[in-house]
Amino acid sequence: MEEKINNLPSPPPAGASTTAPTAPAQEPSSAMAAIAAEEREGPQQTQASTTTTTSPTGAEQEQFAATTPVPGDVGDDEDGQDALEIDDDRDSGFTGDDALSDTTSIASSMIRGHIENGRKYNSLRDDYWGPSDDQQFETMDAGHLLYLLLNSDHPTLLFRSPVASPEYILDIGTGSGTWSIDAADKFPEAKVYGVDLYPPPTSWVPSNCFLEVEDVLSEWTWRHQFDLIHMRLMLGAFTEDQWGDVYRKCYDNLKPGGWIEEVELDVRVTSDDGSLGPDSLLAGWGQTFLDCASRAGRSLATQTTMKTRIEQAGFTNIHDQLFKCPIGPWPKNKTFKEAGRINFHHWSSGLDGWAMFLLTKFGAPKPWTADEVRVYVAKVRRELMNPRLHIYHFTRRV
Repeated sequence: MEEKINNLPSPPPAGASTTAPTAPAQEPSSAMAAIAAEEREGPQQTQASTTTTTSPTGAEQEQFAATTPVPGDVGDDEDGQDALEIDDDRDSGFTGDDALSDTTSIASSMIRGHIENGRKYNSLRDDYWGPSDDQQFETMDAGHLLYLLLNSDHPTLLFRSPVASPEYILDIGTGSGTWSIDAADKFPEAKVYGVDLYPPPTSWVPSNCFLEVEDVLSEWTWRHQFDLIHMRLMLGAFTEDQWGDVYRKCYDNLKPGGWIEEVELDVRVTSDDGSLGPDSLLAGWGQTFLDCASRAGRSLATQTTMKTRIEQAGFTNIHDQLFKCPIGPWPKNKTFKEAGRINFHHWSSGLDGWAMFLLTKFGAPKPWTADEVRVYVAKVRRELMNPRLHIYHFTRRV
């Protein structure tokens, strides 16, 4: 009987990563590259992913065991001792305007949802904190481009699981639908299903891509099993018990030898050189929201718990990789410098959406007003623009 394994691929940051069998390299599609990166006064939010499959055999297993050093990858080292190298020659006048020049607006085709504090939210589950409006979709697409870039050493760009010719792919929490659309373009013979709590803002998809409004906590009605199930930036989407249910459903709906791949970020921001002072708003940002989410009963610490929960669902041969994602163009390495530019916009545009729901409902010592949240976000955004900060957050791939 074949065992399902959780395999962990590695981004171009460095170190511990399992590499999938080589496939023809592909350039990012225009949908990948055309990311809305305009810095706005109103922020937005993110989302996450892990890998699971049946154990590879022979040469495959040997290949996955190999590690490829990538700048910024710290493997299983929670302390992140491998520091990103600072580029002393970069433009010290960086204020965020040079991060991305072209802006592509995402047209809204939203047909459900409700407005609260100026943001639109889904209508299926009122306990989910993430907005579902144009600003949020732009944030999601910036995050998509970020992880494509950090995965640019891998031929598929989209994932690292050893799935060469998939028939069926499921993207849970598809958000703007960009990952699903790109996967459908990459694998025209496959059927790609992207699901979320709200319709994505797209008027056209490839004929083999199906974007659906579904709650994965409900009964799954797909008639076939999947070769790959993908999740990314899903932190805070479920309670701990619900996460267990989702992983069990993934296990039951994967083909023998199928894979699940999940990527989740750590909401805490840090620096290796002390440039981020302990009293700064950014230094306290992560813990503020970990506490809010804890009061809401939906932890944002998914990256620290997903490996154990995936094991509990029955997956084996689980690998996990921890790597650094810079914020701002301060790294010397070219890949990470560009990743930092993109991640700056990801954060700058996402702050409001990440903060508004949690702080106005679960803030301490009492729920904040929307205006208090906006003032707080504006101050955090100003800190983000400080070129003297050499900051990053961790991301984990399982």
